[in-house]
Amino acid sequence: MAQKNHSLKVGRFYFIRTVTHYFTGRLKAITETDLLLGDAAWVACTKRFADTLRTGELEEVEPYPDEVIVSRGAVVDISHWAHALPREQK
Repeated sequence: MAQKNHSLKVGRFYFIRTVTHYFTGRLKAITETDLLLGDAAWVACTKRFADTLRTGELEEVEPYPDEVIVSRGAVVDISHWAHALPREQK
């Protein structure tokens, strides 16, 4: 049986911080090099970070009209997003 090399679950919502950007989205696929997110948004500005994770409130958001691919090499950390995914520009 092949061992997976990650702790993520396809179908879950995540908040992803990379070295330069923040993203929210539903994880659709994982490869050795990237993460495919559906219902994705670029988060330009959060409120206080702990509050954002707890409440789901975001300051500035730019939803993608389709999927986005995030390089795993750029990921700093990933948090479970226990809120509705932002789909409106703010």
